[in-house]
Amino acid sequence: MMEKVFIQLIKETLNSCYIGDDCAYLKDLGIVISQDSLVEGVHFLRDKITPWQLGRKTAMVNISDICASGAEPAYMTVALSLPKGTNSDFVKEFYEGLKSACGTVEIVGGDITAADKIFISATAIGKTAGRNISSRGHAQIGQKIIVSGPHGSSGAGLKLLLGGKPTPENLIKAHLEPVAQREFSVKIATTQKTPYAMMDTSDGLMDALSQISEASGVQMSVDFAKIPFNEEIKMFSDWRELVLFGGEDYQIIATVDTPPAAATVIGEVRKGSGVNLNGKIYSKELIESKIFKHI
Repeated sequence: MMEKVFIQLIKETLNSCYIGDDCAYLKDLGIVISQDSLVEGVHFLRDKITPWQLGRKTAMVNISDICASGAEPAYMTVALSLPKGTNSDFVKEFYEGLKSACGTVEIVGGDITAADKIFISATAIGKTAGRNISSRGHAQIGQKIIVSGPHGSSGAGLKLLLGGKPTPENLIKAHLEPVAQREFSVKIATTQKTPYAMMDTSDGLMDALSQISEASGVQMSVDFAKIPFNEEIKMFSDWRELVLFGGEDYQIIATVDTPPAAATVIGEVRKGSGVNLNGKIYSKELIESKIFKHI
């Protein structure tokens, strides 16, 4: 996957200790900061999503990164590039959707420019006071692997949209209107006293497991039967693949000493490498061959 190759190249070129997690933890400033982009034709199709939903999703995917670090989402800036002829109704609806998702997160600036297609880039900032901030490299052998909720719903919703099917609506909504796991993040970041790994599953559950495994130098051992999912996705023959590799569920996965009551335990951190799924070892290369490629 060229995205990860490029990220590693950038990290080595800049010799930066901040690049690696979805958020950079600027401890001296007491903040985490993250940037994410949504590109028409790559992350969304204009005829499948309303401006309001697009604005809402823009906010949620960036807030999700802050939540996955354990910080409190606080501020956001948004740069919006639009094709010629875009009307004011689109802009108004987009920002109404953005605002509806933000809640206590304040939009403090951004930019608007022309482009050949819709391009959105948002920067989110979170406050770290009173929080134990996570890192993909902090998984400890013996910790439990937990998730905040079901996987595969967004991938199933995308298949329905592309197939022109209007139901089940809850699966389509899972794809178009994801929800950042704020409450789950707070419970983890304010109760875990030791180092722990945490990230969202925006690129798929197996991708998150693999990235934590590689960054921490551990094996992530998981029982498929314990992974929560919506039974309705079984309408698809590849529903198991959707659970494991379908992206954009925006749930949170973490490795913790003491799981909170709201979490679902799906496995344990062990000595070794890769992802052990019911006895089958998935290497980084195998997992990356199955997930969605942005570039």
